[in-house]
Amino acid sequence: MREKTPFGRWGTALLALLALLALGGAARADGERPGAFDHYVLALSWTPAWCALEGDARGAAECDAGTGRGFTLHGLWPQDGGGWPAYCPTAERAPSRARTAEEADLYGSSGLAWHQWRKHGTCTGLSADEYYRLAREAHARVERPAVLEALERAVTLPAAVVEEAFLEANPDFPADGVTVLCREGRIREVRLCLTRGLDPRSCEGRARRDCTLGDALLEPAR
Repeated sequence: MREKTPFGRWGTALLALLALLALGGAARADGERPGAFDHYVLALSWTPAWCALEGDARGAAECDAGTGRGFTLHGLWPQDGGGWPAYCPTAERAPSRARTAEEADLYGSSGLAWHQWRKHGTCTGLSADEYYRLAREAHARVERPAVLEALERAVTLPAAVVEEAFLEANPDFPADGVTVLCREGRIREVRLCLTRGLDPRSCEGRARRDCTLGDALLEPAR
């Protein structure tokens, strides 16, 4: 005789769903209420890695020789419950092409600036202008380690060294307020956690998943 579960005929499926939710934290649905978040993550992409993995195939202008791009702003993301809301409904007007073009120096392209507003900026409760100004301020508050951006040749190093370089350059951040991400053996991105007032704070949930590679590739700016 089959053992009965306390949840009836759907008990097994319900328990499996609860287990999945417990593993990764509650899944975030797109289209949540703007402004309903706890803090921010400032994501900085290492441009040479992005170019090698994606940008070169797209013919991205920021990957051209002589651009000298190291860490580029990926985005400023509202965070809540260990994840991030996305594509929130908003009454705020989308930025014009001219407005996003003004942010290309920070994001690397006007297309990324527009995408970041659409996916993440709409969830802040801010207008596009306010969101871009806040992202620029957050970016300005974080020092990018000069020793990394001045590399003259590719090196392999523990990902933890990149994290330590950021903590040394930004001593107000707690040790768990900076995390490094890798992809295909490369240093891909650094994420820093900020309060809604843009002060350093600890990361939580998905933002705390550090790269543990001991021989990650870090290529120089082009």
